[in-house]
Amino acid sequence: MELRSTELLYLPPSDALRFLPEGPYPMGGDRFSWVAIQHGPNANVGSIHVFDLNTKTDVAYELPGRPGFAFATDKGNFVVGCERSIGIYSPTSKSFVPFIEGIDSDCSGTIVNDGVTWDGNLIFGTKDLEFRTKKAGLYFWRGRDSKLFRLRSDQICSNGKCVVHVEPGHIELLDIDTPTRKVVAYRINTERGEIESERVVVDLSEDTGMPDGMTATLDGKSIIVSLYNPNPAAFGRTVQYSIADGSTEQVWQTIGSPQATCPQLIVWKGRVWIIVTTAVEHMPTERRIDSPTAGGLFLGETDIEVNENAFGRLTQPFVEH
Repeated sequence: MELRSTELLYLPPSDALRFLPEGPYPMGGDRFSWVAIQHGPNANVGSIHVFDLNTKTDVAYELPGRPGFAFATDKGNFVVGCERSIGIYSPTSKSFVPFIEGIDSDCSGTIVNDGVTWDGNLIFGTKDLEFRTKKAGLYFWRGRDSKLFRLRSDQICSNGKCVVHVEPGHIELLDIDTPTRKVVAYRINTERGEIESERVVVDLSEDTGMPDGMTATLDGKSIIVSLYNPNPAAFGRTVQYSIADGSTEQVWQTIGSPQATCPQLIVWKGRVWIIVTTAVEHMPTERRIDSPTAGGLFLGETDIEVNENAFGRLTQPFVEH
């Protein structure tokens, strides 16, 4: 196992923006997006952000609700999961136009959380705002015919997702329902819109942190998971695990910020780097002194070789229909 440190890349200027940063995603041109899911413990709105690695500047776009994810599209917009809708946000007109509405319409107290896109399709989940009841959904939206399938309706906080294997009529989705503390692989039939089988890839039930965001390595052989540690700690951890046997391969530390939320790989200056978001959410005031970088975005080195074809497949823009 290799232990790596990270450096603080950006500390958002307000407590509202440090509350719950998540979902970094490459945009090209040395930029990446991220979302401030909720502007404080009592807020019902959030924002999309575009960070420029060269100038270290951040541009924010306010949303009409709380975003679970935002991915750049092939038309310069963002596909966004916001409250109980999925839609297209235009930075130019500052408008949000839903194309999926009424998500989890048969239950109350959930909103859209994490998601993943590939080939113009989406898989996304919701979360129980009380983090208690098994009622949150896991959904597959098929782009070619705009059809929505509900895969599960018994999750609590549907978090990290990545598609690691695609074949005609099937995909393999790696998925986290955070309270279970497990990374599960689902074989999904994309024609019938249903889960055919499942297996546990990594069991983190003995870990002090809760698995939150996740991404895959460029070769698809490993996953990288950010662990949200609600306890006092000197640093947060983002860990790379082997998909084959669940073994720990690398650990990135976020010094002064134990609540790591999401990892993402980016290409910058001819190298592959890792971005890790962290959060202030639920952190008592007295602990903030010991966690001065909580809510910050961190940058870390990797030994991953640049493979633009593989990187493009894993982080492609969403195709607007």
